[in-house]
Amino acid sequence: MSGPAIIVEHVSKDFVLHHNAQDSLKKRFIGLFYKRWRPQPHIFHAVDDVSFTVERGEALGLMGHNGSGKSTLLSLIAGIYPTTSGRILTRGRLVPMIALGVGFSPELTGEENIYLNASLFGLKNRETRTLFPKILEFSELGDFIYEPVKNYSSGMHARLGFSVAIHLDPEILLADEILSVGDADFQQKCLARIEDMRKGGMTLLFVSHSEGQVVQFCDRYIRMEHGKMIEEGDVADLIDPALKQKVIPIQTTRN
Repeated sequence: MSGPAIIVEHVSKDFVLHHNAQDSLKKRFIGLFYKRWRPQPHIFHAVDDVSFTVERGEALGLMGHNGSGKSTLLSLIAGIYPTTSGRILTRGRLVPMIALGVGFSPELTGEENIYLNASLFGLKNRETRTLFPKILEFSELGDFIYEPVKNYSSGMHARLGFSVAIHLDPEILLADEILSVGDADFQQKCLARIEDMRKGGMTLLFVSHSEGQVVQFCDRYIRMEHGKMIEEGDVADLIDPALKQKVIPIQTTRN
């Protein structure tokens, strides 16, 4: 399989917002009789004409403040949202680590959720049986693995979600705020595993508020603001301010 692992071409994602649902309902009713009272939708450009590629084995960090569009962009690449316009192409087994554990069925046990999630990625039961002891050991859940997931804390959800994701042999890993997983010791364990997988040639697209994490795990970075790419460069630019002159500013215009 040749070519980049991820191609993002002129991708935009718009959401229709209604600031006051009651007012919107009232205006819609009046608008049935008076055209000028019909409410006009407010369009929020969450991701605005973004283009980039990620080569195989490369790690790209997406940075930006809350609301900058980086997590929405990751969700678009994961296929969670459809794009409003543009094209996204991925090559290889893609595993998203976004809102870890949210996709688990609460009535099923941790063990049953492991088998369910693995099957969604094409693994057969015999393959999952081989992986199960490794997933259990990494998650450190012990006998809780046989309890319904609805009884888990948010940290336990995240532990199980991360453990399943990294054992699915991803060729492309989409990771949103890895350090939100569990306590400090487990976080370091997760980061060490991500680093090992990177050395094995895995492609990584990594969302983080932390420049330190981006420098540690990534080759390049993109900074986003108000849904747009405003800057991209090598992670060395984040270490040495003198190299900032090599950062490529992004000029985008919306038609």
